[in-house]
Amino acid sequence: MYSDKTDNAYILLTPGPLTTSKTVKEAMLIDWCTWDQAYNAMVQSVREKLVALAVKKAERRTDYTSVLMQGSGTFSVEAVLGTVIPDDGKLLVISNGAYGQRIKNIADRLNIHNVMLAFDETKIPDVNKLAETLESDQAITHVAVVHCETTSGILNPVESISGIVKQYDKTLIVDAMSSFGGMAIDVDELQIDYLVSSANKCIQGVPGFAFVIARTEMLNSCEGQARSLSLDLFSQWREMEEIGGKWRFTSPTHTVYAFHQALIELEEEGGVNARYARYCKNQSVLSEGMAKLGFETMINKQHQSPFITSFYYPEHFDFHQFYNRLKAQGFIIYPGKISKCDSFRMGNIGEIYENDIHRLLKAVAAAITE
Repeated sequence: MYSDKTDNAYILLTPGPLTTSKTVKEAMLIDWCTWDQAYNAMVQSVREKLVALAVKKAERRTDYTSVLMQGSGTFSVEAVLGTVIPDDGKLLVISNGAYGQRIKNIADRLNIHNVMLAFDETKIPDVNKLAETLESDQAITHVAVVHCETTSGILNPVESISGIVKQYDKTLIVDAMSSFGGMAIDVDELQIDYLVSSANKCIQGVPGFAFVIARTEMLNSCEGQARSLSLDLFSQWREMEEIGGKWRFTSPTHTVYAFHQALIELEEEGGVNARYARYCKNQSVLSEGMAKLGFETMINKQHQSPFITSFYYPEHFDFHQFYNRLKAQGFIIYPGKISKCDSFRMGNIGEIYENDIHRLLKAVAAAITE
């Protein structure tokens, strides 16, 4: 299948921003006032839809809420860390990539007491070491982990991690930036207390805001804890609750309307499971086709996510030349982020279909033979 809704000059094979549909773009052609009742009602609808995506059982959704925050996904990660961890709390960061390291950097900057449990960038975290750490350090109150670490494309075992975290009665924060909306994640079943994601990822909106799915009872206990005025997650939530969808400060109205349209298109596609199947097909065709062209994937197939794929440089490889040749044919890829070896990345998400991947592979074949 090929999307006839996309009119991009380039196909973005990136983990976000990504290729969006023509109808998502068209949703941004109308200007809205942030105080308008219709706009605020739409914000409330988005919030409800997000909770419905995050909690499978309808009767359990009343225990959860969602908060929209201006800025990129990192802004919302910082809002969560800076709001929900008290001064006497201690954060354990599980890291096997740059985005886990970023969580620690945020905690350091905010003077949050923290410790990092670091693993190889191409390996999943060892839950036995997690248990040992929680057993030996009783001061830890919160645990944070990245679900899909887009440094490499690895998919971390959140279910196993959650089981250990909850065995020790700790608060669980999950950065699901590149996975939420692209695969089934039930925050209730997984006992995730705070999940963070962004508008410009698997729901296929555009950049401008991120969001947090939170256990309402836990968020409600965070009043006065925020270390920032603009990134006060509690106060943003309270404003949206009390004034029916109003943001505390100027909201990205065009981006929110685009996101609302993207949510509708997610439903029209068949929901998260259908989108997951499309992404998996994209990734499978990509990795198999690239292998035939001499490119080796970095992550073990068992732990490879369907969202972004990392490839080792082959011998005598010039990434910048390769990048420019693909760009000339209408495809944008990502440089690598792995610290220990040379690599590049290709995203498999967005308004991209199997036929787009086949066209990409033809472009790659041409780029390496020029």
